[in-house]
Amino acid sequence: MGAVTRSSHSPSDNSPAPSPAIHARDLRLTLGQSASAVEILKGIDLTVPVGQTLALLGPSGSGKSSLMSVLSGLERASSGALQVAGADFAGMEEDQLARARRGRIGIVLQAFHLLPTMTALENVATPLELAGITGAHERAEAELAAVGLGHRLGHYPAQLSGGEQQRVAIARALAPRPTLVFADEPTGNLDQATGESIVELLFARRAEAGATLVIITHDASLAQRCERIVTIGDGVIAHDSLPASAPDV
Repeated sequence: MGAVTRSSHSPSDNSPAPSPAIHARDLRLTLGQSASAVEILKGIDLTVPVGQTLALLGPSGSGKSSLMSVLSGLERASSGALQVAGADFAGMEEDQLARARRGRIGIVLQAFHLLPTMTALENVATPLELAGITGAHERAEAELAAVGLGHRLGHYPAQLSGGEQQRVAIARALAPRPTLVFADEPTGNLDQATGESIVELLFARRAEAGATLVIITHDASLAQRCERIVTIGDGVIAHDSLPASAPDV
């Protein structure tokens, strides 16, 4: 199925179109071998323009989280072509993918994955230091202040609420200034009110950074917040639409 895209180029504009944030063709993922092999992704074609907000919608087991893992470089595709943030992910080994993710991609997961022995500031600053970014602590402090946690820098994850921990996770994902942000069920472990505030924060911080945002969810109301909805079913794209024509799931 062709991807829904929007272009700001007029017919008289001869400047080249910018490279998309994501460009996937016939993307496949098979887990296991021989008789036990299971095909998870069955030929995904997807192009995501830079700066777009996109929801990957679908029920549990549809393949949407597996697709995120491949698009974000957490998992290697079994076959197909994949360009992400200007890098050829399809041609990389796992260690190369890890290096390619650094600085290009930010990831926010349902489970916050904060290190319990590190403070909020350390959880954000340490990945920056490992990436060789100068002024890591200053940038981490600024990011935490931006998500409303400037007064909680020295607190450990166990001393923070679920919503606060997810705010730290958002700060950690955005601190390297990535061009592409993935969020996999970012409100799944939060109550409704806290989840809504986290969604508002995620969209606001993404807009400020000008990053492309891909949200993986089974929540149709959350998907409606995005410019585009891609519905995954049984490892293929079942529907690709603007929110007004999004299918009920």
